[in-house]
Amino acid sequence: MSGDLRIPDSLDWVRRTAEGRAWLADLPDRLAACAENWSLRVGPPFPYAFASLALPAELPDGTPAVLKLQYPDGESEHEATALACWAGDGAVRLLRHDPHRRALLVERCVPGTPLHEQPPDAALDAAVALLPRLCVPAGAPFTPLAEEAAGWAERMPVAWERAGRPYERRLLDAALGLLADLVPTQGEQVLVNQDLHAGNVLRATREPWLVIDPKPLTGEREFAPVPMVRGPELGHSPEAVRYRLDRLSDDLGLDRERVRGWTIVHTLAWSIADGAVFPNQVEVVRWLLGGE
Repeated sequence: MSGDLRIPDSLDWVRRTAEGRAWLADLPDRLAACAENWSLRVGPPFPYAFASLALPAELPDGTPAVLKLQYPDGESEHEATALACWAGDGAVRLLRHDPHRRALLVERCVPGTPLHEQPPDAALDAAVALLPRLCVPAGAPFTPLAEEAAGWAERMPVAWERAGRPYERRLLDAALGLLADLVPTQGEQVLVNQDLHAGNVLRATREPWLVIDPKPLTGEREFAPVPMVRGPELGHSPEAVRYRLDRLSDDLGLDRERVRGWTIVHTLAWSIADGAVFPNQVEVVRWLLGGE
């Protein structure tokens, strides 16, 4: 199917740069090579993949899988290593990896319905069961949270200025102040996932729920619930965000104020991308800083 590969609309953002257009142009050849090398039957791309081209695949023995051709960004660079580290314990299994082509073949979740289709408390129950299993001790080659945070501190003021100062300066100052306190006082360094929201946890058969699409770092456990706290999938309101913060902090035995601080920092750092501002992210920061 590589000759008539249809790129999903969710990847339109890639066309904004010359590098992105070159990656898109090369996708049919990469897809054909992976399908041949791994003897795959491949279906049409999933329409919702945002950071990679993802397609349903089938191995020669009929095993269902997902073929991912990653956009070469830094956040997903060590996705395969994280999956290998978890070895299927709470996350999809890594079946094949071609680092040259940035291609992964992973276990397909069946039926694959996302966690956010559950009632919020049931979804948080599942998150509480998963997170401790994923926070395993880790080091290289994963980027340390401290190093990633230094990049946020450098980029946030620049992005804020370039985007026309889209939110109050007090939010930026608060995030930078929290960073200065949080980074040097972290606890044990474990594997954490920058993108573990309720859309990246899918219903499966091997386990009730499995994590997909990690963006791994090494950092303290208090960072692990951040994407679940800030994500709108389980409700976007001051009450919903604060409830998730309280529930996950308490049930996981974490320092609530550190979880809150990391959520403010990471949410604001991810609130502007390529000049585009995400108002929902800014709202979460306001709510957690005490403003409605």
